[in-house]
Amino acid sequence: MTRTQRLGIVLVLAAMMHGAATPPAASAALESTARVTVEAGGLRLDDEPWWPTGFNAYQLATDWSVNAGCGAMVDLDAYVSALPPHSMTRFNAFQALATNKFTGQLDFGPMDAVFAAAEAHDQLLIPVLSPQDGACESNVFKDRQWYVDGWSTPELGAPLSFQQWMTVAVDRWKNSSALAAWELVGEPETSTCGDSTCSWSTRTCAPDAAQVLRTFFDTAGAQVRAHDPRTLITAGLTGGGQCGSQGEEYRYLAESPFVDVVQYHDYGADGVPLPGDQWNGLARRITQSTESGKPLLVAEIGELAGSCGATEDRAASIETKIDGQRAAGTAGALLWAFVPDPRPSECSYDIGPEDPLWRSISGA
Repeated sequence: MTRTQRLGIVLVLAAMMHGAATPPAASAALESTARVTVEAGGLRLDDEPWWPTGFNAYQLATDWSVNAGCGAMVDLDAYVSALPPHSMTRFNAFQALATNKFTGQLDFGPMDAVFAAAEAHDQLLIPVLSPQDGACESNVFKDRQWYVDGWSTPELGAPLSFQQWMTVAVDRWKNSSALAAWELVGEPETSTCGDSTCSWSTRTCAPDAAQVLRTFFDTAGAQVRAHDPRTLITAGLTGGGQCGSQGEEYRYLAESPFVDVVQYHDYGADGVPLPGDQWNGLARRITQSTESGKPLLVAEIGELAGSCGATEDRAASIETKIDGQRAAGTAGALLWAFVPDPRPSECSYDIGPEDPLWRSISGA
């Protein structure tokens, strides 16, 4: 039996688990074109210009009765109904969150519920299919070798390889009216690890780091596109000069035919709309994305508050960022991160249901 035949059998078996052969009824109608498309420097929703705002809400698929979870459980209907119309939410759609912790088998119930809630309230989602740092999944950092061939091999305890999970996820939710874009890996980088935990201080960049990452985008992206030719693919790049996307490597990655939207993640420069230096700063990334003809989504804007700062001050600071970034040519802004249980006595990025940052996403 060939490797391709074995992969096909695994995917068929995976689809049969937990009654998964048929996608959710709410996602049944296949449209001829995607709701979210790209235009020069920006996005369109239902063929109208769209500059989305919203949250990272990584916990949405947590259901302690089914999976190991990733943080606290969220009242999905309360969250999506509180959002302004046509907001965007980026959430963890990891294989671990689609695995029943009691049986070890795939269980799509919690993730189906996320899509169903978003569909019911006409909200948009970016599912992130795997984390770079392994958090809420294997807890293993993805090194350069993972992007070479590790993504086609199941990690310890996982029913499927990332390659297999990616295909299963795309086939299951590709028809959802809530689907804005696929994101394969959150904050990908092709570092070579110098110790067992791949601590940042020991990581190095091999000369082919950018080529390895581009090959991954090209290969995995082509597989996604073969299963779902309509939906955008976003490269979840941090954008600050990480391995594989340093300097002009960022534009090289943006030029992949299987990258439709690039990203930048903004931390540590409170109140500054265009942080960073001339090589890896946001201003440079906007120029590179424009040159490559790809919209740039600032997919994470995070600022600490709680015991280390007033939430009102943070809201004013981030509103300044959003206004400046939009004027500079970005394609949208997502805040890090909504949680149902904010910790006001701790210094954190938590954005709770009553946080004043909600008004920052309501008028854009």
